Amino acid sequence: MAIKGNSGELKSRSSASIFIVIGLCCFFYILGAWQRSGFGKGDKIASAITKQTDCSVISNLNYETHHGDDVVTADGSDKAAKEFPSCHAKYVDYTPCQDQMRAMRFPRDNMIYRERHCPPEDEKLQCLIPAPKGYATPFPWPQSRDYVPFANAPYKSLTVEKAVQNWIQYEGNVFRFPGGGTQFPQGADTYINQLASAIPIDNGMVRTALDTGCGVASLGAYLFKKNVITMSFAPRDSHEAQVQFALERGVPAVIGVLGSIKMPFATRAFDMAHCSRCLIPWGENDGLYMMEVDRVLRPGGYWVLSGPPINWRTYFGAWKRPKEDLEEEQRKIEEIARLLCWEKLDELGDIAVWKKRTNYDLCRQQDIKPNLCEPSYPGDVWYKKMEACVTPYPKSTKSYEEWKPFPDRLNAIPPRISSGSVPGVSVDMYQEDIQIWEKHLKSYKSINNLIDSGRFRNIMDMNAGLGSFAAALDSPKLWVMNVMPTIAEKDTLGVISDRGLIGIYHDWCEAFSTYPRTYDLIHADGIFSLYKDKCRAEDILLEMDRILRPEGSVIIRDNVNVLIKVKKIVGGMRWDARMVDHEDGPLVSEKVLFAVKKYWVVGDIITANNKKKKVKN
Repeated sequence: MAIKGNSGELKSRSSASIFIVIGLCCFFYILGAWQRSGFGKGDKIASAITKQTDCSVISNLNYETHHGDDVVTADGSDKAAKEFPSCHAKYVDYTPCQDQMRAMRFPRDNMIYRERHCPPEDEKLQCLIPAPKGYATPFPWPQSRDYVPFANAPYKSLTVEKAVQNWIQYEGNVFRFPGGGTQFPQGADTYINQLASAIPIDNGMVRTALDTGCGVASLGAYLFKKNVITMSFAPRDSHEAQVQFALERGVPAVIGVLGSIKMPFATRAFDMAHCSRCLIPWGENDGLYMMEVDRVLRPGGYWVLSGPPINWRTYFGAWKRPKEDLEEEQRKIEEIARLLCWEKLDELGDIAVWKKRTNYDLCRQQDIKPNLCEPSYPGDVWYKKMEACVTPYPKSTKSYEEWKPFPDRLNAIPPRISSGSVPGVSVDMYQEDIQIWEKHLKSYKSINNLIDSGRFRNIMDMNAGLGSFAAALDSPKLWVMNVMPTIAEKDTLGVISDRGLIGIYHDWCEAFSTYPRTYDLIHADGIFSLYKDKCRAEDILLEMDRILRPEGSVIIRDNVNVLIKVKKIVGGMRWDARMVDHEDGPLVSEKVLFAVKKYWVVGDIITANNKKKKVKN
């Protein structure tokens, strides 16, 4: 016979049990959070997230934040991701803001029709750009410098048009790049050695270069041997796919032209600017284009012009142009260079080298002084017309007179910060930023151990800040395109340039000036919070998908509520995505989304549930 116990005692025992259970739950939650934060053994299992395929990509991420479980449902409810269709095969190399058909609507004067002309909202594609059939992962660097899979950019016109100049050759299922150019058919190495006799390329004083009218960017490709990183640009014109070839080779390049608007680069951004038969009319428009080059050259920087009209007396016969025209063209260029107060260092055959003064003192003694531009916000260049005026030197040029070689300047205090030229950015903030991004990168590598393996060559940072992500990554295996959003609260692109890194202004409500499938890894820190009220997140994500290679990776860092929405969208974009906690633990509201773009080409789609089906194009 059972003995009936005291009801109060039972209630007491029941309450105690509940408290014990709650306590145990809290203990194991905290233990799990500690492990996930990276301070326990939880970070040891991160290496299991990769699998070895023929492309060695991430297929699975090891741990998920507690906030990610309600993003997509499996029961087909209204929370399921919207699935984006494949675009038609004709869009395989679509460049929205340099579309050839749209360009024909604009004037040809000053190359206006080759400038950026983006589609209006109702003409933006709401689909995924397919890769061409047979698309292959690019060769690793440095093999990619010399070989590109034919299927990735199947255009043979340059192999015929530039055959005698050694630009590019077609060999079986690959293109081979012998390293030649219009001005250096014997190879870029020989040409660079000529330049090095007049310019300090070998000692780190020249680190960043701008190559206007770059062709297939062989100069930039071979300057990497000297630890010089080159921003190459050329228009999308009759020289089909030249910028696309450059990026397939693993060389920084953008679609662009010197036309009527300013280049999207910071003032005093480059150590050297270069033109080799780039067909830019330097002596025309009152020296407008040389003044724009002067704007982006740092004090003490170099300008190289090779080919017509330099040393025309010797070469006019080979160039098949009238002596009088060549003589007048060179006269105008020399006159504008004197007006800009550039010092002519040398003429090496048909190569001329000028140097921009390190300060304005000598220029004040000139009889003829240039028209100085009105003081303005230095980053005010996006879609702004070029002006026939000279950008003033900074108030203090001492830092440029004592310019540091690379890599010393990578983490040294940049001149624009030491001089107080960037409002709201102090020396202490800069040094702290370096430490923060070294910590972030260490955490990224625990999740994606391919980051510095050589798998990712072309990397983009969509919201680069002070450039510390790129600085932490610095390696000969890779390069980073640092992007400064035009709506960023602080314009720090000049700081990035001072560090010996390359960067560009861009508005992410529009398409980037590149071909599809040109980046291996895209990093986006706070980009969706920044553009929350400016344009749709799905438009930004579709653009990221356009410029990302098949099986390329994405790292998105943002507030958890923003990332939940982003993750839902990418669920319909043929990406594998996982959201993980901040390296400081799950209580931090900032999270990180890691994603990998699936491999698919024209004719098939990989759906959100991993099923492949054929489509008609």
